[in-house]
Amino acid sequence: MEEFWMEHASKVRTCFWFEKGGHAAAQEYVTFIPNSKIEAVRENGQPDDPMIVEFTLAGAPMMILTAGPHHKLTPAASISVLTEDQDETDRLWATLTAKGGKAGRCGWIVDRFGVSWQIVPKRMPGLLASEDPGAVSRVSEAMMQMEKIDIAALEAAAEKEPTHG
Repeated sequence: MEEFWMEHASKVRTCFWFEKGGHAAAQEYVTFIPNSKIEAVRENGQPDDPMIVEFTLAGAPMMILTAGPHHKLTPAASISVLTEDQDETDRLWATLTAKGGKAGRCGWIVDRFGVSWQIVPKRMPGLLASEDPGAVSRVSEAMMQMEKIDIAALEAAAEKEPTHG
């Protein structure tokens, strides 16, 4: 068994502690992010809710440890997804808020399993890195009013000319 573990384990993996349902969560996650898969499942005496699930999301190594109520999931650890466009942002947002997921502000979601996600359109960091401090301020202010990030609204905020009275 030691050889199997060493052969398939990534050197570094983000681990999320679940009270229960970790295998179901990993199975769902790999279905909505391309280049994702379950790599290994270790029951460790828990065939109905396996203790360890190793998987990748878009090639990033992850692990869920289902080990009881000793530690709770918090937004202090989250999965950040850089989306290509508004369509991908909308699709992931709908998927993660379905079945009981909770939308937060500024692109944050807590999914139905309790894992926090940041859905960040690729365009947003560029707008926030503008050399125009006024544009950065307007984009930041617009973002703070949003739940799901609206790329067109951020771009409009960046381009808006200040009004002079």
